[in-house]
Amino acid sequence: MQAKKFGFLFTWFDQNGDGWLTRDDFEKMAGMFTGLAAEDDEKTKTAMQQSFMHWWGLLLESGQGTSGEKIGHPEFLRIMSTSVIAPENFQNAVGRIAEGMVAALDRDGNGSLSQKEFVRMYDVVGVPPSTSTEWFKRLDRDSSGGLSCAEFRQAIVEFYLSADPNAPGNWLLGSMDVFK
Repeated sequence: MQAKKFGFLFTWFDQNGDGWLTRDDFEKMAGMFTGLAAEDDEKTKTAMQQSFMHWWGLLLESGQGTSGEKIGHPEFLRIMSTSVIAPENFQNAVGRIAEGMVAALDRDGNGSLSQKEFVRMYDVVGVPPSTSTEWFKRLDRDSSGGLSCAEFRQAIVEFYLSADPNAPGNWLLGSMDVFK
């Protein structure tokens, strides 16, 4: 299950669709997501940029046998499961991006993501609002109409770390049908 989720993540990160992850792919992802922050919010932009580059650094550091500075699909799956999600790396590689996303998207400053703010996050990667709205509803565990930082973080932890096919966090990147 986890390998299938990481395979889907690989596809998202492979910005040019060439079957390899490169620094350029991670810089493009960082650019898309830092673009969500307010123009003058350099702190959030810098934190997200550094987190994406930290993640790329972990991939390179752990990517023995790769061709130059490229990471292929099988290697990405191996590194994700052995290094990136390791407790000593997870917060710096994934957790900080999540924190940056909440900071960038929470434009009203209430400490949670409204449906509109959540949908905006997926606009940058081309997910239609009707689709991301469904994801939001699945992640809004208390049906409050907002994702608290705790709910968003829990979704991220479940997506990356849970093998439970019914975990709501599996909806972070869409329907579990794509992982079957």
